[in-house]
Amino acid sequence: MMTRRLRNAVAAATVLTAGLLMTACQGDSGSASSGKDAAAVEKAANAKNTKGVSGTFKEGTVTFLAPGKYVVSAPGKGDQQFLVADDTEVYGVGTICGEVGTKVDAPCTLDELEAATKKGAVNADVELKEGVATQVTERRDVQPDSGSGTDGGSGTDGGADTPETAKEGIDQGKGVNGTWFGEVRFLAPGKYTVSDLKGTEQQFLLAEDTEIWGYGDICGSTDTGEGGEGGIECTEDELEKAAKKGFTAEVVIENGIATTIRDDH
Repeated sequence: MMTRRLRNAVAAATVLTAGLLMTACQGDSGSASSGKDAAAVEKAANAKNTKGVSGTFKEGTVTFLAPGKYVVSAPGKGDQQFLVADDTEVYGVGTICGEVGTKVDAPCTLDELEAATKKGAVNADVELKEGVATQVTERRDVQPDSGSGTDGGSGTDGGADTPETAKEGIDQGKGVNGTWFGEVRFLAPGKYTVSDLKGTEQQFLLAEDTEIWGYGDICGSTDTGEGGEGGIECTEDELEKAAKKGFTAEVVIENGIATTIRDDH
C-alpha cells in the first residue's frame, strides 16, 4: 500500500513534468517569429523612448516599429523612437513616394511612409519635437544637374553649395534655375514637369505670382492680341487642364519655382 509521503512525491513530480512541457511548447511557439520581426524588436529595445525628445537626426535610417511609431538611427545619436502625427510632413524622392532622380521632393502620405518602411529601412532625415516627428525627408543620391535650357544652356542648381534636398534648396534660395523649352506635364496640384532638349524631365512648382501666358494651348487662341503677339494670361486651373493632356511651352524657373510659362505659339 502506497504511503502518504510516496503519493505526495509522485504528485509533485507530475506537476513539475507538466510545467516543463508547457515551457517547451511556449519556446517552440516563440521561435516561429520571423527574423525581420525579431530585428525590429531588438532595435526597439535598444532605442530610447519617445518622451520629450527634440532635435534633428541627419543622415539617418528610418525603420517601422508599429502603426504611427518608428525608429530613426543616426550617426552619433544611436537609435531613437518617434511618433508621427496628422501634421507630420513627409517628403519622398522615389522610395517613400515620388520619382527617382527628381530634383523636387514629393509630398507623401503617412500611409506611404508606413508601406515603404515595412519593406525595409529608408534613408531619411527626421526632425523631432517632443518625441513627435514634424518632418521626415527621404535623402536622394547626389546627381549632377542635367537640365538644359534654350540655345543649349543648362539650368543651374547652386553648384558646390547645392543643399542636401530640393526642399531645403527652395527654402535657402538655391533651387534649380534656368529656362526649359519642352513638353509640360501635370504631376500633382501645383507641381509640373517640363522636358529639356534631351528629353529629361525637370520638376517645378507654381507660386501665386507665376505668370501663365496662353497662345492657344493653355488658353486664348493662336492669333491673340494686337498683331497676334499679345497672348492671354491664363489661370492655374486652365494650366492644370492643359498639362494633363500635355503641351509644349517655354518655362522659366527660378529657385525651383516657375516665374513664367508660355505655351508654344
